[in-house]
Amino acid sequence: MLKTSIFSLAMLMMVAPGTNAEPQSEQSSVSTIESFSILPAIRSVQTSPDGKHLAVLKATSKNGDYVLEVRKTADMAAEPVRLGADKMRISSVSWLNNEKIGVMFRQLLEDSGSKYWVTQFAITNANGKGEWLIPFRESRQGFSIIDLLHDDNKHILVEGDVNDNYIPDVVKLDIYSGRTKTLVRGSDKVNGSFIADKDGDVRVGQGFNRADQAIDVFARKKGDDEWIKIHSVSGEKRETFDIAGVSAEQPNKLYVIANQGENTTGVYLYDIVDKTYSERLFGLKSVDVDAVLQDKEDNLIGFSYTAKHPEFYFTNPEYQAVQDGVKQLYPDKFVRVVSRSEDDNTLVVMTQSDDDPGTYYVILNKKDIVKLGEKMPFIDKNKLGETKYISYKARDGRKIRAYLTIPQGKGPFPAVVLPHGGPWVRDTVIFDDWAQLLASHGYVVIQPNYRGSTGYGLEHWKAGDKNWGLKMQDDLDDAALYLVDKGLATKDKLAMFGWSYGGYAAFAASMRDKNIYQCTVAGAGVSDLNRINATLNDNPLLSKLQKPTIAGVSPVEQVEKVNVPILVVHGDIDGRVPIEHSDAFVNELKQHNKNFKYVVLEDADHFSDTLFFDHKMTFYSELVDWLDNRCGLK
Repeated sequence: MLKTSIFSLAMLMMVAPGTNAEPQSEQSSVSTIESFSILPAIRSVQTSPDGKHLAVLKATSKNGDYVLEVRKTADMAAEPVRLGADKMRISSVSWLNNEKIGVMFRQLLEDSGSKYWVTQFAITNANGKGEWLIPFRESRQGFSIIDLLHDDNKHILVEGDVNDNYIPDVVKLDIYSGRTKTLVRGSDKVNGSFIADKDGDVRVGQGFNRADQAIDVFARKKGDDEWIKIHSVSGEKRETFDIAGVSAEQPNKLYVIANQGENTTGVYLYDIVDKTYSERLFGLKSVDVDAVLQDKEDNLIGFSYTAKHPEFYFTNPEYQAVQDGVKQLYPDKFVRVVSRSEDDNTLVVMTQSDDDPGTYYVILNKKDIVKLGEKMPFIDKNKLGETKYISYKARDGRKIRAYLTIPQGKGPFPAVVLPHGGPWVRDTVIFDDWAQLLASHGYVVIQPNYRGSTGYGLEHWKAGDKNWGLKMQDDLDDAALYLVDKGLATKDKLAMFGWSYGGYAAFAASMRDKNIYQCTVAGAGVSDLNRINATLNDNPLLSKLQKPTIAGVSPVEQVEKVNVPILVVHGDIDGRVPIEHSDAFVNELKQHNKNFKYVVLEDADHFSDTLFFDHKMTFYSELVDWLDNRCGLK
């Protein structure tokens, strides 16, 4: 909670930014592919609650090998405390209080010849003294911090499987001793998505109802241990219903993000006692609400949503003043306060734009600005493209929003359609590594939020149901044709590249009738709809909600129709989309004597935090070479 009133940070415009940042590395000695393969130099920056220290997750090599640097804000030039351990691949950090830091890290384990990545949680002292505390064993089931308990400096609430029965529990963890006390034992009825109120009482949870084949959402009245079912999410209706928090002012009311009969989601207050909803507190006609913003004492301070970029609408004028102030400091960039002290005398700010992959600054005492460093300092900004937020009409008239990255020079350019994964997500592009890598090599890139993407309302989301490889694929082809129509590309220089669902789309694109592409690149793609549906049976939520929507073209069954060259890339320990999808497709390509290349990334999982420098160097080199030469786009 804010302890002091905030004057407008626009006054900072009269203060010259600090110049004591670390010197930038030479770019000339690094190739474009290598510059994009090097892991971010800074992964995150967090301020301690009292603002006296910064926790900086900093790379020590091209491969990341992150260490945690703890710096004193009163003396930024002083040598920091460095924390880390061998074989500990740190992925994120958070201050638990002014003395303790929570660290999430990943480890690659091998069991009976099978390799897999696991996540672990550890606690360390900010001063670098003492042993690391690892209170839980490695977990493949997930682990999360529920609440930092602002009135209790010694404990936090965490959700995890503490008794190894694959059902999450809620535990009160002593961050000094590691001792735990189970507050809520997960059951067949309530077993996840727990939320606590400002007093640390667990008030919300959910579970899968096998009898009704639905996701049941539960809440408890203040001071009561009895779970009350307040909503049931079915696969047929599939309207959004997310508990976003508990009201501090009215503890028996919950903030809910829901459709409530509208196309886009809005925010409502739900009364647990009366079982009634308020009028819509906040919502837009064009896009969904992302989140309800509350301070650490659960007081409502605003809402967030995403149009072109994430946007914040603050109902609290002090928070709005801070946001307005930092925006004025960098008017041509997307600016976000990523961490703040309790008194707002220490603000960590990150800027981004199409020529800024991410730059961290710290604002001290509302007057001094220090540049901490860039995420990707090796990239040659002179080669980057300009990114625009555009819309185009699909062949049936549907409006599709998309991000367009235009390279340096004069068009038309060779073009790449880059569909996002999911598909139940949406692209939000400020700086996209893959789009800018391709733009740096002269390609114009379009990233459509095709039908089936979320964020633009229920109708656009559901329009993708059972249209895998069909109308969803038409939207992607229409994106390529839009580029041709606008003079940005020509019909003989088009390609598609995607990862995950985007990889599926690239599989499907390789076999389209009257194909408009010269080649495709399928990364970690789904090739067999029957196989992916069987995988979804392991997740009750996806089995109920998503499985009925997956129907259409199953690429592995139609490989004889492949009519353009295809590059297939997959990590060999992919836990989300098993490599068997690519193996099966490639085997069929061989049987039908098709033009292809298969690249397997050793020890790579599905997600980006398991793609290291060597993976990216191999992948990006093959990608650019394939487009330039095997596709003949250059």
